[in-house]
Amino acid sequence: MSPTRTLPFHAWSPAGGDSAWSADDCRYMARALQLAQRGLYSTDPNPRVGCVIVRDGAIVGEGWHERAGEAHAEVMALAAAGDRARGATAYVTLEPCCHHGRTPPCTDALLEAGIGRVVAAMPDPNPQVAGQGLALLQRAGVVVHCGLLATEARALNPGFVQRMTHDRPWVRLKLAMSLDGRTALASGESQWLTGADARQDVQRLRARSSAILTGSGTVLTDDPSLNVRLSDAPRQPLRAILDSTLRLSPMAQILRLPGQALIFTAVADPDRHAPLQATGAELVVAPRAVGGLDLPAVMAELARRECNEIQVECGPTLAGALLQAGLVDELILYLAPLLLGDKARGLFALPELQRMSDRAEWTIVETRAVGRDWRLRLHLTKPPTFR
Repeated sequence: MSPTRTLPFHAWSPAGGDSAWSADDCRYMARALQLAQRGLYSTDPNPRVGCVIVRDGAIVGEGWHERAGEAHAEVMALAAAGDRARGATAYVTLEPCCHHGRTPPCTDALLEAGIGRVVAAMPDPNPQVAGQGLALLQRAGVVVHCGLLATEARALNPGFVQRMTHDRPWVRLKLAMSLDGRTALASGESQWLTGADARQDVQRLRARSSAILTGSGTVLTDDPSLNVRLSDAPRQPLRAILDSTLRLSPMAQILRLPGQALIFTAVADPDRHAPLQATGAELVVAPRAVGGLDLPAVMAELARRECNEIQVECGPTLAGALLQAGLVDELILYLAPLLLGDKARGLFALPELQRMSDRAEWTIVETRAVGRDWRLRLHLTKPPTFR
């Protein structure tokens, strides 16, 4: 995907670089990011965006994007500010859009309101915008800056950014293990490895995801629901199952709950599709690969369906296949204070490494106590090498 030509980044930054941002600039953008966070569970497939409008040193309007198809953050903040928006500064966590989508361009609204200055945390990676919104405002005489708290803004929308720049979702792999690195007994029994607090934490991760992905082996062993069980959840993510040979039963719980189920399979026979389609599930025939389905093709299809963040909850076989395919962006690992023994199942099913230098390496970006357990958030810094 080729981005539209943009102005040089330095053209939007204040003279003097990062040191030129004022304390007030930082404070107002931090507030805009707080507002954007409110849309964490509801804006999909759109990005989470917040906006703060400031005039004469006081906030006169705030807004955030709440749901796809509804008003964007800038429009909400302008409505709150009213006439006080004229000559004011708008702090927005993502470059204002300049194209007609489900709603009119935010650049038009900002210009009509008479905004004098726009500070954006980051350019919009959507090729329909990609710097054009900031350029349009600048040509109209608005003072434009970009890049304030950009790292924090990107972290709020990892899936949207990745889908727009690499045509695939952000893949978050959720696993739980004992102190000795085991996920289940040799029999497959795993309930409950982690405590109630950790399981509730997983519900919040599911709620922010576009889709929950698993394999048919997990469905056959555990019969999971993989839905969001939060009373205030605004939507149910898509439930996606990889089932190359169509082993699933139409009675599986994952197919009989509210929300959409999507089954990826290599079986093209419509007669075999029919019992599963009768549950309301949609089937997609995907290319085969060694050991199952072509995982990059699966991710490309999920991106085509506007999935930003995919949460994978699976066993060691699919976890290992995703890692080998280079499709794990983030690992969420719950560590339970238990020992399961050396006969229990491990985290990843991977080929044997020949050298220590072939190992996968991760960076721990966050550790947090969750009830009796620990949650680690990791990013892959060096993929494994298999010879």
